[in-house]
Amino acid sequence: MKVTEFDLPGLKLIEPRRVGDARGWFAEVWQADRYREAGIAETFVQDNLAYSAKGVLRGLHAQEPHAQGKLVQVFSGQVFDVAVDLRVGSPTFGRWHGVMLDGDSGLQFYVPPGLLHGYYVISEQALFGYKTTDIYSPSSEFAVRWNDPSIAIAWPLRGEPVLSDKDRSAPLLAEVPESRLSRF
Repeated sequence: MKVTEFDLPGLKLIEPRRVGDARGWFAEVWQADRYREAGIAETFVQDNLAYSAKGVLRGLHAQEPHAQGKLVQVFSGQVFDVAVDLRVGSPTFGRWHGVMLDGDSGLQFYVPPGLLHGYYVISEQALFGYKTTDIYSPSSEFAVRWNDPSIAIAWPLRGEPVLSDKDRSAPLLAEVPESRLSRF
């Protein structure tokens, strides 16, 4: 597998090796020892699957406590996936990085604990899956507004995004108490 690292500490793009022939292909999408060698040593405790229609924007979400690292992948369709560093003390605090993920490439995006995460569906629909390093904790979850000008994510929008009420009314980053944020 090929691993690409970015400016945000711990953020990684993973390209699992595919073996194929006329019948199709096979890929190993998780193997603890191999991913540990790539710098992802956390234990994953929950798998999630989300189906979304074109134009849906989910995020930006995080948890504290119970910060979740996420290994995300698109099984069908295409999304623009984003991570924002919210770790107090990080040299890249408030900066974002986005990648295109789709079912054809099989790329995975590792978002370490303490980062906001969100994605925007570009295709007609998308089947999105991810492993997490901690369980979902509704009382620990918080959101930051997807279009916060202090973060200035360059979403590849095609019209107005479809948002949940929670995401539509999320606060700006400056309105989130520092006690809700992870430490670097």
